[in-house]
Amino acid sequence: MLVHDRGVAAAGFPIRPADRSWDPLLIAVAAYLLTAVGRVHQLFAFLTPLHLALVAAALGIGLLLWDTSRVRRVGPTIALPTTRLILGLTLWIALSIPGALWSGQAFDQFVNFVKTVAMYFVIVSAVRGMRDIERLAGVYFIAAAIYSAVVLTRFQVTEESWRLASLYYYDANDFATFAVSALPIGLYFVFRPGARIRRLGATACVGVLGVAIVRSGSRGGFLALLTTILYLLFCYKALRPHWRVLAVAILAVVFFAVASDRYWEQMRTITSPGQDYNSTAEAGRLNIWKRGLGYMFGHPMAGVGAGNFPAAEGTLSPLASRAEIGRGVRWSAAHNSFVQAGAELGIPGLVLLVAVIAAAFRALYSEQVGQLGATNREKRSPLAQSLTAALVGFTVGAFFLSFAYSDLLYTLVALAAAVRKVTHPRRLALPPWPLRRATA
Repeated sequence: MLVHDRGVAAAGFPIRPADRSWDPLLIAVAAYLLTAVGRVHQLFAFLTPLHLALVAAALGIGLLLWDTSRVRRVGPTIALPTTRLILGLTLWIALSIPGALWSGQAFDQFVNFVKTVAMYFVIVSAVRGMRDIERLAGVYFIAAAIYSAVVLTRFQVTEESWRLASLYYYDANDFATFAVSALPIGLYFVFRPGARIRRLGATACVGVLGVAIVRSGSRGGFLALLTTILYLLFCYKALRPHWRVLAVAILAVVFFAVASDRYWEQMRTITSPGQDYNSTAEAGRLNIWKRGLGYMFGHPMAGVGAGNFPAAEGTLSPLASRAEIGRGVRWSAAHNSFVQAGAELGIPGLVLLVAVIAAAFRALYSEQVGQLGATNREKRSPLAQSLTAALVGFTVGAFFLSFAYSDLLYTLVALAAAVRKVTHPRRLALPPWPLRRATA
């Protein structure tokens, strides 16, 4: 494990003078994450009138424009491959508006996405070093833990109503993916050398997340969790194998202690798709995905328009003819981020979304390669590996959710891009700084 070295944090990266402590801009970004991702203003009603998400975003943008330090210039953020792909995706969303089935909805989706991209710029540009990334990742984890604790205490699970349903902003499936993506970050703080009270607190929060994932009853969340666990077991080289096995064993104990027979019955349908409505019903996800691919190939260049998948279901699908005879037609969501992007933005939009996620993985994988001159996974920082695991879990969960434009995705992508920014300063015209590692 990594140990302390003079001027080097226990996690294995240096404490730079620029990012030694919190500052107003970083606090504004943290407040934005707590609201836009963690939805704390919806968890606690007294915060709603304060419009914290808007205030935090405005403060973040204003403070970034006010800051004249070289490390916070926007230029290096623009130079990142991830940023350029996101800008390309933004442009393609704009191009989908004129030919959209419902141009007003496409325009609204474009405006909302521009806000998300603006905060992506703020997050990446605000980061001064790896310590700042650790702080913001910690806020992401805390936001998930707070959300989990609140819904577990306010929404009761019974034998008949065995899973969480409609929550605050997220539904149970959305929330499960959020919780799974936060879990590896929590494990990072559990095993990171430092104050015992912090590690105990992180352990408790990880336990809360584990319970909440079970109570969500989400099969997509379960698959995302399994994939994340496999990554932690075989690819998370920051911990010795016996510690990895112990961490997974503890999570398994939590799962088996909390999960009901009804939960496991639901999970078993994953291996028996023929018995599940998602495989057989017209409104099931498999048939929705097939129709979504039809929309994509029917409109291969610009799709049916950003945010227009439900409109396509109500007007273009074979089911739409029912409306002519007075039968209801459900305007369904895509329930798959990649089908969503392909149907709404065409093949180029799908390619851009996949490229954004791939660039985020690349940014995390190549972390420290420029400084250390090696590609050995053993030499990647624990934080970068934890963020990789978080992105793995999110990507699997997003396969069952309409998250192509979500703040969750672009927050994780921003953290990944920030890692590349601070570990490849010369390529991005940033002031270089020496990177030293503690010895094992």
